[in-house]
Amino acid sequence: MSEEEIIKEVKERQGVFAKIQNIITGGYGTKEDLRELDKKLRNCYYADFSSVRHRWEEIYLAAINAGQTSALEDLKKVIQVLDRIAEKVNRADYGYAGLMDRKGHIREKEIARVFGYDKALNENLENIDNAVKELHDNSEAENWENLRNKVKSIKSLILHFESEWNEREKEFRPLEI
Repeated sequence: MSEEEIIKEVKERQGVFAKIQNIITGGYGTKEDLRELDKKLRNCYYADFSSVRHRWEEIYLAAINAGQTSALEDLKKVIQVLDRIAEKVNRADYGYAGLMDRKGHIREKEIARVFGYDKALNENLENIDNAVKELHDNSEAENWENLRNKVKSIKSLILHFESEWNEREKEFRPLEI
């Protein structure tokens, strides 16, 4: 979905008060709605990461109980990475720029672009979730075959999500000369 389509859809769903606010403040109501929409999406992502972390802890405890000592270090590192990324998502910039912000104001299109960017990351998060569910099912069945390789594969999926998330600020404030 392009920025224009996102903005159009948000404007179509606005109530009377937001439309009046847009007229008086030059589109401020739409920007606030876009910020709120992106915040809700990020809250969903944070909840998803919390769920993945909880499932990962169960895998970790099952591995300890099964005596899978060779993979414990990798399993623990993934918990740390999950915590780090979850907090990045939870505390991410949400498109607000104060009146005297030296980085410049964030416009409607930039907020819509970031919302589209965040929405596109959902597929990455689903891949992580599915891989962790599969490993969780294997741990419940006490199938520890290729555990270290599976853990490393999931860790790379998580790190890929993190690198994509780190690119997010460039969507807000592209480098300009």
